[in-house]
Amino acid sequence: MFYVVIAVIIIAIVLFVRRDINNRVWKTPKKPFPKEWRIILTERVSFYNALNKEEKKLFEFEIQEFLLNYRITGISTSVEDVDRILVAASGVIPMFAFPDWQYDDLSEVLLYPSSFNEQFETRGRGRPILGMVGSGYMEGKMILSKHALRYGFANDNDKKNTAIHEFVHLIDKADGVIDGIPGRLIDMNYSIPWLELINQKIEDIKLGDSDINPYGATNKSEFFAVASEYFFGRPKLLQQKHPKLYEMMEEIFKQDPRERKAKMVKKEIRRNDPCPCESGKKFKKCCGRSHYKLGAK
Repeated sequence: MFYVVIAVIIIAIVLFVRRDINNRVWKTPKKPFPKEWRIILTERVSFYNALNKEEKKLFEFEIQEFLLNYRITGISTSVEDVDRILVAASGVIPMFAFPDWQYDDLSEVLLYPSSFNEQFETRGRGRPILGMVGSGYMEGKMILSKHALRYGFANDNDKKNTAIHEFVHLIDKADGVIDGIPGRLIDMNYSIPWLELINQKIEDIKLGDSDINPYGATNKSEFFAVASEYFFGRPKLLQQKHPKLYEMMEEIFKQDPRERKAKMVKKEIRRNDPCPCESGKKFKKCCGRSHYKLGAK
């Protein structure tokens, strides 16, 4: 009887969470994009720097929209503006070609200080998890390591970005199941070729004949997420080594990140640099005023 009661409680929680998500009143930005956030994007998010003026405005709008509609909560750690912006950017980047996209299965992102285990413990040994999309009583939540979140945007030359990996799982889940086939994005004509390609690439990984992260061989959904990290992190290399995979992912995300890669650099904004808000003023005379103490050189 006890276990029946527990099961009923868990089901009730899941149904409540789903109702809360599905009944969400979508909020849209009404205020100008904060100058401090633009500085964070310029210094931390290379994808943003590769956009043209109009695209940057759209990206900023989507960042604001994300932060208005999804909570970001720190668990045993503080949540700073840089963390909020990087979480939002992780959700915006893969779906940038779909400005009306909403993560229907997400209500809150929980930020842990570091890695954790399946019991969500952040101390002790055996903590191999850096990110997770919740299920069951954790439905509607995503868990991310704060350290992994920041590292994913600090290194533009590898194929890893934990936060983008987890948001790709949500994209995959949008059709009701996490199976490596993003049903809401991929045309039915591409489904079978996509599955065949995934199976082939997973076999290559198992045989040791691939530079794709071995974790991608876990299952089809993990392959899709790992390949997406590669696609956005090292697009030119992916196209060179896996041209068919690159072509199909380009079709799925409706983006060709190779076009942006040459311009994808983070920029340290100096006092006398042009302000990133494109006001025509120097940074120190515009958005950077609050960043310098009186008398700083």
